[in-house]
Order: sequence, then C-alpha cells, then structure tokens
Amino acid sequence: MSISTGTVALPRNLTLQAGRPDPLGATWDGEGVNFAIFSENAEDIDLCLFHEGREQRLRLRECSHSIFHGYLPGAGPGLQYGYRVHGPYDPERGHRFNPHKLLLDPYARAYDGRIQLADSDFAYVIGDPDQDLTMDRRDNGDHAPKSRVVDMAFDWEGDQHPRTPWSRTLIYETHVKGATLLHPEVPAELRGTYQGLSAPVMLEHYRKLGVTAVELLPVHSILDDRRLRELGLVNYWGYGTINFFRPASRYAREDALREFREMVKAFHRAGIEVILDVVYNHTGEGSHLGPTLSFRGIDNLSYYRLDRNRPRYNRDYTGCGNTVNTDHPQVLSMVMDSLRFWVEEMHVDGFRYDLATALARDRSSFLDAIHQDPVLRNVKLIAEPWDLGEGGYQVGNFPTRWAEWNDRYRDCLRRYWRGDGGQQSQLATRLTGSNDLFGKPAKGPLSSINFITCHDGFTLRDLVCYQEKHNLANGEENRDGSNNNSSRNFGVEGESDDPTVRARRLRQQKSMLACLYLSQGVPMLLGGDEIGRSQGGNNNAYCQDSSISWVDWKLRPDQRDMLSFVHKLAQIRKRLGDSLGRSRYLKPEDVTWLHPDGREVTQHDWHQADWSALGMLVRAKLEHLLLICNGSDNQVQFNLPKEHRSGWKMELTSYGPVEGFRLPAEGLWIGFKPAP
Repeated sequence: MSISTGTVALPRNLTLQAGRPDPLGATWDGEGVNFAIFSENAEDIDLCLFHEGREQRLRLRECSHSIFHGYLPGAGPGLQYGYRVHGPYDPERGHRFNPHKLLLDPYARAYDGRIQLADSDFAYVIGDPDQDLTMDRRDNGDHAPKSRVVDMAFDWEGDQHPRTPWSRTLIYETHVKGATLLHPEVPAELRGTYQGLSAPVMLEHYRKLGVTAVELLPVHSILDDRRLRELGLVNYWGYGTINFFRPASRYAREDALREFREMVKAFHRAGIEVILDVVYNHTGEGSHLGPTLSFRGIDNLSYYRLDRNRPRYNRDYTGCGNTVNTDHPQVLSMVMDSLRFWVEEMHVDGFRYDLATALARDRSSFLDAIHQDPVLRNVKLIAEPWDLGEGGYQVGNFPTRWAEWNDRYRDCLRRYWRGDGGQQSQLATRLTGSNDLFGKPAKGPLSSINFITCHDGFTLRDLVCYQEKHNLANGEENRDGSNNNSSRNFGVEGESDDPTVRARRLRQQKSMLACLYLSQGVPMLLGGDEIGRSQGGNNNAYCQDSSISWVDWKLRPDQRDMLSFVHKLAQIRKRLGDSLGRSRYLKPEDVTWLHPDGREVTQHDWHQADWSALGMLVRAKLEHLLLICNGSDNQVQFNLPKEHRSGWKMELTSYGPVEGFRLPAEGLWIGFKPAP
C-alpha cells in the first residue's frame, strides 16, 4: 500500500529563513512553519517537502547546539515533510546515517501513510555477507510515510483534570480497539475507536465498576514489525513505538488528534481520568538489524544505548532489540517534552511507564527530571519496576510520588486461591498494602498497584481454565509467553460443561476479585475480567488483533452473575472509603487476624502449612469489616473467637447466601457490623 500524495500546495517562495532551534518539530505560527530537529553527529540535514508525489529538498543551514533549524514563510497545516540526514555510515563507530532514507520527524504530531518495511527501509543491504556494514543506496521516499504539519488548536470547553486522589483510585486497564469492537450498544461507526471507548454505554459500565481511571495500552504511533506482518499478525498491544507525540491513527476514524481529545473530554466529564501506558524504554526500530525509520537515521549514537566496547550493537535491556538513551540530555529532553505534550495539549492525567527500570539505568537523571518538573510531578506516575537486564528488578525502590506495579501481590493471590499451602502470611501482607515492599519513608500502601491479571498473561477466567499456555496462534510454536502462571484448570483443560467445575471456577474468580477490591493499595482491574473474558489460554496475545483479544459482550448467565458481583464489590469499596485508601499502614489495633479454629492467629501459626482459611477483621470509625478467605480444596467451618462472634451482617459471598461461616472450597465471605 502506498501513501496518498500531499494535497497542500507548497509556498511559492521555498527559501528557508534562519528560524529558531526551539521548539523542536514543525511549528505553525499562523504565517509559516518553523522546523527544528536535533542531531549531535550529523553533517547536514535536508528538509524534504512533498506535494502531489514530488519531493523538494531544502538544506537546513542553521545549526544551534546540534539543533538544525529553518523557517518557511507561507507554509501551514497539512504540509507533508520528512528529513534526510547526512553523515558517516560507520556502524563500527555507532553511526548509521543514510540520506537515501526518508525519516520521520521524532516530534511530528501526525504523519500520512503506513510503514510497510520494504527492503529499502533498512539502511544496510539485507542479505549482504557483512550484514549491516554495507550501506543500502536505494531510495525509500516513494513509499515511506510523511510527517505532516498540524494546527494544534482545539476547544477544550473548560475541561479540567479530575485529580482523583490515589486513595480513591481504581484503575481499569484496557485496549482501545478490543474493548468496544464487538459491543452491540456502541454505535457501529465508533466501535474500536477512541470515541467508542468513551461512548455513554461504556462510561456507565465503568461507573458501575467503581472505575476512576482508564489505563490505555500504548496509543503512541505503533510499528508492526516485519516478522509479524509476514505471519499475518500485528503489534496489537502497541509496544513498538515509532513516535512519542502522535496518537495512533488506527483507533481514529479521521483525525486522531481531535478524536483522542474528544475521548479525554468525555472521560473527564464523567469524572474518569485517562492514564497512558507509555513505552519510552525502546522504539520499534529494533536491534542493529532493524529498519531505519527515524531515530536511528537521525543520530543512532545519541538516541540509543550502544555497547561501550562494540558500538555497532545496541544494549538491550528491554528484550525488544534496543534501549532508548535517556542518559543523553537531548534524548531525555525529548521524553520530557513528550510527557508534557500529553498532559498540556492532550489533557492526559498520568502515565504507566513500561519497563521503567530501563529508563533510569546508569544514572537517575530521568527520575530526577520527572520529580522536579512542575507539570509532571502532579500527575499519576506508575512504574513497571523491572526490565530484562541484570539488577533490573526494582519493585519498591522507585522514589516518592511513584506508584508501582506489584507483581508480588499478583503471585500471592494466584497461589493462595489455587490452593498452594503456606500462603497465609503472604496473603495477610498483600491484603494490607505490602509493607515489606513499600514500608519505607515517603512510601506506603498507596504505592502498591495491586493486580491479579494484566494485559500480559492469562485473563482471570483463563487462570481458572488452563494450566498450560496455548499460544500456537502467535506463530512461535508455543515457545513464547510465560510458563509460570500459577493457574489451575480444575481437572479439565479449557472450557467445561461439568456444573461442578464451572461453579468452582466462577467462585474462584469472584474470590480473587473480592480480594482485589478490598485490599489496601490501589486496585487495577484488567478490562474484561469483570465478565470472565477468555483468550482461549493464550497468555501472550500481543499480536492477536482478533477474537482472541477482543471483548465479547454477549454474556452467558455465569458472566452476568460475575458482573453483578463486581458491581456489588464496587459498592462495598465505596462504602468503606478511607478505610481502604489509607496512606499509612494499619496498626496492630486496626486489624485482627483470625484462625478457623476460633482464635486469633499467633506468630507460630503464620509458619504452619496445615491450615489455609484466614479471617481479616479491620476496625474503622463507623463500622468494622470482616473478610474470610478459604483458598483450600475443602469446605471449612470457620469459627470466630467468642469476643468477635456476634453482630456481623453478611454483605456478600462468592458462593451465594448462607447461614453462618461454612465456606466451600475457594469460598470468600464479606460482612460488616457497626463500630461500638
């Protein structure tokens, strides 16, 4: 597929004026456009303008502190452009300049066309014995996408950030397309789009779940790598960013910039924040054998972390072939500019940083820059606190103001409800905010993003239906995806018609979700888990833009039961209010741990594996909460200590209305009584 030709006429006078080095990108001021692009090691840069398939090249002759710039009077929105960067092609020294390749502006707010990844999009000769050491001299300008000048004006109609405190935050992680593509009550023309995600029926759905923030899988411009295309697959999740300023057009009908902003406005009117999953740790250009589309051709040595001893090769802490060099001040500045753009121009409320440890390696400049920035320090900051390099696991070690994905919470809850022995002490720690991880000065329970499932791995339903991953559709012979899922199939791999198996699976899903909603910390719900969405056992559906990943809203009776249960959990969480959203950990007098034998748990009990049912009594000013969990395979008669035996009113169970405290396997009981 070739790109459409530009329809905006070029100015009659194509003489560049000096322009300014700031701001970077293509900036329209009403009379012309200022172009500015950074490259520390380039010798020359050509600005390439396009109209009706013809290319006009203008040399950027002004350079200030490694920023090449020029001003074109008469140019305006809609103008298509790109860059050709001249310099040494010397991979052994880390340089991969190739002016035969048309490059995207790293600061472009929009571009036209799709990246096809033809052989000519690679700076080296594919198949050459020396691989990447030989420059490819074919021109790719006929099919390469073109950056486009935009008018950033937009009427926000007084839109304001909801500024929901962490203490009242409940996050819903979702995919823009997959959430609504099959939703019968979303208008057909909006399904799978930004506007579909914020359609009235969806806003009402989030409200009933208690959601205060939607966390969107990556929406920056996404690159589908060549291997996936050859397999007929796509980068569905979006972790292949090729531009940090452009909302992905695949989720828009016409104008991604406008439609994204309209989505944000609709969410804010409903009191819901928008958090973006952002991928600043790597780009879609991949390893040294990847294509040259933007950063690599502009200044490979500056934009990427390279092997110090062999700069021909990338340092890969991400598993995606490269790592962005945020130690370079201008590259760090680009990341900061991008973040401020999404807050100030797009009104986003926070960010979840993919593989955040990779951004802070070697020096802490990235974290320091975030902390002192007057715009960014006031938005929600969430770290995925690990990467794939040595020493990359840093859960609990990010600074104040950062919340962190808590995989220890995930693993404990899965193991306990699977029936693993000896999990009671861990369960108590996770239910009360993971003091072992976040009990440091300036941290606390609200630093913990609690989750049982996320986009990466089994869905909640698949956790109780599959013991093995089923990823053959990904084209990697089931080698991809984790083999450590802490899942259980109850004797049948996959779907089952056995009513006993189905009942136990439903009960276990409810029990896990109840723990999620009632734990200290910040809960994150994976979109679709509230209705028992399945991916057929695929635990790595990153490439599945198909029914494997899309949410099917045609609900069976058990799914409706599940949704009703989550609605009740949302009501209970709202009722508890500040009792769950504590910034400090519970004191011993605030919580009592109960043993099924009818006594309080002792220090000796925590180290025993011959019991599994656990009671948690949390005292608050107005009323007390009693949560009883039975993660074992056996029915349990839970006996309360005499002093705690009376006055409780059962609010919800994972297994239907009951008398007393006889819990079935995988059973959970929630009750309240007024504080004395």
